[in-house]
Amino acid sequence: MLSTPSGFSECFREWEDLEKDFHQIQDTHRLYKQKLEEVTKLQNSCSGAIARQRKKLKELTLSLEECKQNNSTATISSETVNSIAEIEDSMKDRAHAFFEMEAFLPKKNGLYLSLVLGNVNVTLLNKQAKFAYKDEYEKFKLFLTVILFMFSFTCCFLLSYRVLDALFNFLLVWYYCTLTIRESILISNGSRIKGWWVFHHYVSTFLSGVMLTWPEGTLYQMFRNQFLSYNLYQSFVQFLQYYYQSGCLYRLRALGERHNMDLTVEGFQSWMWRGLTFLLPFLFFGHFWQLYNSMTLFKMFQLPECKEWQVVMCGCSYMVLFMGNLFTTLRVVYQKYMNNQDKSKRM
Repeated sequence: MLSTPSGFSECFREWEDLEKDFHQIQDTHRLYKQKLEEVTKLQNSCSGAIARQRKKLKELTLSLEECKQNNSTATISSETVNSIAEIEDSMKDRAHAFFEMEAFLPKKNGLYLSLVLGNVNVTLLNKQAKFAYKDEYEKFKLFLTVILFMFSFTCCFLLSYRVLDALFNFLLVWYYCTLTIRESILISNGSRIKGWWVFHHYVSTFLSGVMLTWPEGTLYQMFRNQFLSYNLYQSFVQFLQYYYQSGCLYRLRALGERHNMDLTVEGFQSWMWRGLTFLLPFLFFGHFWQLYNSMTLFKMFQLPECKEWQVVMCGCSYMVLFMGNLFTTLRVVYQKYMNNQDKSKRM
């Protein structure tokens, strides 16, 4: 500690420098708040303008349809027909442009995020933050997939304790709950994962929660090894999907054929047709294993000693997963097959 006059002088000079820095920090922070208010006004202005444009485009679409109905094709000139076609194409492009714009604008949370997080703005306002969150989501899935594989292997072949099974099911519940929250945030930030590939995580959360509450007993032991073996296989397939889908997405993004916020999924989508069709047998085997689990549980439910409600609820959940996964995968395969047939006919 300085006590000499020269030491005090140095302290005073240091304090004067700190005072100058502090005033600069205040000015910078004042400017930051001013810019933040300007950004907020711009966000509100842009959101309002997009909403008005959408409304007017909808009205224009209805007007064009009415004009088409009121005028026969013969009375409309070819120039008018071409102009209408150009307008309709521009409308489709504009809808895509609005989607891209809104990915950087604050928006109200959906029902699920509102229930979980409340009215918190989850929109990330720059590309770097969006990509970082997406990459962290992908790493989270990969890390938990490996953990679940090791955990299910341990429970299936090494240790047989109900406490470990409960911990494994609790980990599954936490994993799927976390996935649903993160996916909802990513959707708010422009990711285009939708439909069944979102909903099936809710079903998996419910299924894992029911398995967690299934008490120890004869029926639980009858289904235990089948359940753990299924989870072991599922983790293996999910690892394969992540490894090959991430590489495929990287190539397609570099070619400009996929959106930067597209994610790996636990299923089959149209963009996987080139290069990832070898995954289909693994996926179909997993889907029919879900059917096998469901039929096993329904047969167990018919046994006289069956008193647990978890048996039928798990059976119904596996049946929903089987039907959703199978029909969604078949639809994608059929659509791609028909598109390829149309292209070959044109050639």
